[in-house]
Amino acid sequence: MANREMAVYCFDTLVSHYNKEDTPPPAFEDATHPFYVTWKKAVNGGEPRLRGCAGTLEAHRLSSGFKEYALNGALRDRRFPPIQPGELPSLQCTVSIVTDYETPEDYLDWEVGKHGIIIEFSDLVRRRVTYLPEVPVNEGWTKIEAIDSLVRIAGYEGEITESVRRRIHLSRYQTTLFRMYYSEYIAYVKATRGSVAPAMALS
Repeated sequence: MANREMAVYCFDTLVSHYNKEDTPPPAFEDATHPFYVTWKKAVNGGEPRLRGCAGTLEAHRLSSGFKEYALNGALRDRRFPPIQPGELPSLQCTVSIVTDYETPEDYLDWEVGKHGIIIEFSDLVRRRVTYLPEVPVNEGWTKIEAIDSLVRIAGYEGEITESVRRRIHLSRYQTTLFRMYYSEYIAYVKATRGSVAPAMALS
């Protein structure tokens, strides 16, 4: 299960990177799971918007994995410029632990908001792509719209017909989530460590 300490560790990793310090040790029980780290930024009090995301669909040791992918999502997501220290007060971190892999017989056998989906082709393109469960919900997509978007991301440039969709190999999964804002992270650090050191990263 995703938990508060995992999100704290991701914030610790990013703040320590900015401060050029060692990351404090994780306070969660280490395990091996597929996972994602998603960074969002709230602007002018609005709904947080994606600022970077990275993760792995392969099982990975969480202690080392969060440290690697928290930075990959914040600094190396090619869709966005690297997150800067001054953005920290507006950040939200979501940790997603991937569970319950299944391979349904039909590419539409999944539920929007409940399942993440992975698609791959055996003959059209050779790229495996995924959307976490919350992505179609946030975009307001139907199942077909989500599938077609992934087909494009996978690199298919032709017309997306029902025949094309039927050639998809689809897997579904579920996730457990924990979301934390930077302000909640600061409060956690003050309460558990008696320290306000993370604020140094803003200078």
